[in-house]
Parts: sequence; structure tokens; C-alpha cells
Amino acid sequence: MTAKSGSRLSRREFVKFVTLLLGSIMGAVVGLPIIGYLIGPAVKTQKLDDWIPLGKLTDYPVGAPALFTFTRARVNGWEKTSNSYGVYVWRKSETDLVVFSNVCTHLSCRVAWHTDAQEYICPCHDGRYDIEGNVTKGPPPRPLDRYEYKVEDGIIIMRLLA
Repeated sequence: MTAKSGSRLSRREFVKFVTLLLGSIMGAVVGLPIIGYLIGPAVKTQKLDDWIPLGKLTDYPVGAPALFTFTRARVNGWEKTSNSYGVYVWRKSETDLVVFSNVCTHLSCRVAWHTDAQEYICPCHDGRYDIEGNVTKGPPPRPLDRYEYKVEDGIIIMRLLA
């Protein structure tokens, strides 16, 4: 056997070093994309489109509330949820309108407009709202929620509160 001289590597140490170096490089090449794939969706921020088009102003008759429904999908990490929404558009006059939520403020049941009674009626606990969205009967603690809206080029656009 020969004695080691100062800074010379033996074959065994050289092979260990090269194996460790190549193994580290291969691990990084394979591991970093996997880590990015696993962590990426959790740190991504999603910008919500707050303004929802409800259609042409002329599609809504003056005087009677009309229901408009839509569905929005939201991705949170690996979870994708779809929520359905409904709003009543009440066109008071040619230019003045109100956009109400169709969700009862008592227990979040869906209210329906009844033309014969001229009221929004909640089927769960018989909560009732007038055409302005104010509580007229039952357990609801407050009026129907109103949404901000604007009309651009004859299209009603509603701001959805997230």
C-alpha cells in the first residue's frame, strides 16, 4: 500500500465525490419541479372578476323584477368550487334600477318573486319582502342585500362582493 500524499484523492474518494455530485444534480433536476408543482397552487393568488354582466338593459321589463342566475368557478389550490348565484333586477323606470340578492337574510334560502302577492317570498320560514327588498313579514333580520351596478353601452354590469 502506498501512503497518501498531501492533496491527492484516491480512486474511492473520487468515485464517492462524483457520485455525490451527480446524485445531487439529478435530485435537484427532478425534485425542484415536483416541489414547485406541489407548492405552486397554494401560493398562487387568484384575481376575481368582480363585475358580472347581466345583459342588456332593454331585456328587463320596467316595473317587474326579473331573476338572473349565473355560476362562478373558483380555484383555491387544488380545490375547485362552483357557486351558483341569483339576483333580481328591478327596473323602476327607463334609467333607474335596483339589483337585489335572491338570498334570504334569515337562513340564506332562495327567495322568489310572486307577482300575484307583489312580494319576494322565502319558502323556508315564510319571510316576506316588498318590491323594494324591505322586510314585511317573518323572521328576516334585515332587507335583501343590494348590489352595486353600472350601465355601460346599454349593458347592466353588477359588482359581486366576494
